[in-house]
Amino acid sequence: MSKERIMIFDTTLRDGEQAAGTRLGAREKLEIARQLTRLNVDVIEAGFPASSPEDFEAVRLISEQIEGPIICGLTRAIAEDIEVCRKALAKARRSRIHTGIGVSEIHIAGKFADDKYGKTMGQKQATILKMAVEAVKQAAQYTNDVEFYAEDSGRADRNYLYEILEAVIEAGATVVNIPDTTGYAIPEQYGALIRDIQANVPNIGKATISVHCHDDLGMAVANSLAGVKNGARQVEGTLNGVGERAGNAAIEEVVMAIHTRPDFFEEMETGIDTRELYRTSRMVADMLGMPVPANKAVVGRNAFAHSSGIHVDGFLKKRETYEIMRPEVVGFGESRVVLTARTGRHGLRHRLEEMGYTLTKEELDKTYERFLAVADKKKEVFDEDLAAIISDEIHILAEQTFELQYLHVSCGTGTLPTASVKIKTKEEIKQAAAWGDGPVDAAYEAIRQATGLSPKLENYSIQAVTGGKEALGEATVRISEDGRTFIGRGISTDIIEASAKAYVDAINRMVTVKGKGEEPGLKVEL
Repeated sequence: MSKERIMIFDTTLRDGEQAAGTRLGAREKLEIARQLTRLNVDVIEAGFPASSPEDFEAVRLISEQIEGPIICGLTRAIAEDIEVCRKALAKARRSRIHTGIGVSEIHIAGKFADDKYGKTMGQKQATILKMAVEAVKQAAQYTNDVEFYAEDSGRADRNYLYEILEAVIEAGATVVNIPDTTGYAIPEQYGALIRDIQANVPNIGKATISVHCHDDLGMAVANSLAGVKNGARQVEGTLNGVGERAGNAAIEEVVMAIHTRPDFFEEMETGIDTRELYRTSRMVADMLGMPVPANKAVVGRNAFAHSSGIHVDGFLKKRETYEIMRPEVVGFGESRVVLTARTGRHGLRHRLEEMGYTLTKEELDKTYERFLAVADKKKEVFDEDLAAIISDEIHILAEQTFELQYLHVSCGTGTLPTASVKIKTKEEIKQAAAWGDGPVDAAYEAIRQATGLSPKLENYSIQAVTGGKEALGEATVRISEDGRTFIGRGISTDIIEASAKAYVDAINRMVTVKGKGEEPGLKVEL
């Protein structure tokens, strides 16, 4: 038996861009639309063409260049808006005009207070019903796919809502959108609203019910899913839940809820390529300038990170203990264990083994005590911290095969960075000079020439150890050769000198391991 398709209507480029402090140009919208196509959304609401020349251009560009999804433009129930939208969508392979009007008494009283719409609420409602029908009829002349939004449906008089939905479907609406515009609804209430619409709108079978929920009370996703459970077959939302005020329903959460809980959402599926969720999320975050919170469901940095000792132990034994979905399913690289004071011995041993260390019980106990002391002072303990702990506690020392005796670097604006070094070995002193992309690169090239060794530089970082203008700088480098990784450190008030010392230190550690003829199983050495 085939599953029922839940259509995904993405409004990141329209409602999402209404988030305070954000703005997307036409070209940026086009790039996001291309990624939304790879994500395989069903509908892209590209913008509100009548709102500005920039929005018109964005909808026109997307209509012209994007194939696959339905391209949708928003309008008010105003003839001029619909005409502008028609022009913007002219080259779309599949187009939809999304028109509508406020239907709650709160919206009617606020937006249509002028007596020209009627003096009483009943008269105003009659005028609005007529405007809605005329707008849908006009839109239907330009496309066979017309969506009608009944704004603020969640607070509307039910009988009036049923009446207006029946009228617009009769006029040609193929999709009826039931927005919880202010995020006021509760899941049970919103689900019942969708169920009641199906029971009380005679011709509802001719249209698809769409849900469009806002997150003012943090229930946009829950309300959307309640709508799906009660008969809605299109969900509207944005990536990362961005949008007006507290935002919209987060598409990635809706999609993964349906994907992860087939026992609850029986015989339902979306067409989304879930492997593109993480990439799309990051693109939207970067272009809107709205970083994704670390604890954001599905796509946050910590969504697949484990820290607590009990959690880490359970995850390492059987990942399903604490993970309900695989990170690769949504486009993450892999789950990760975050080392903190709460991690526990099992998590620490696992990370050390990944780094190549196999410790005895006594060595692990000793390392764990030092680890806790460091973890109490830091939010997270990194591999470089563990390497330093191992060096201090287990005394894996590097022989000083090479000693940096002299370093001179010349650089400046319009000058090619050059470096010369003097390296002492047990037998002789070697000198070399080189140039590079910058002072550090030049110094490293000179060291490579003097030592005759060229390991791959995997990572380089520099940070202040103390405060003030005479602060010590600590450089950390990670190099690799023949599948092994080696970490070196250097400290100096001169960051170039610290960087050079760190590189020589890492090379010394590499040479020490090779000289001892250790097995390749040891992946990281100090």
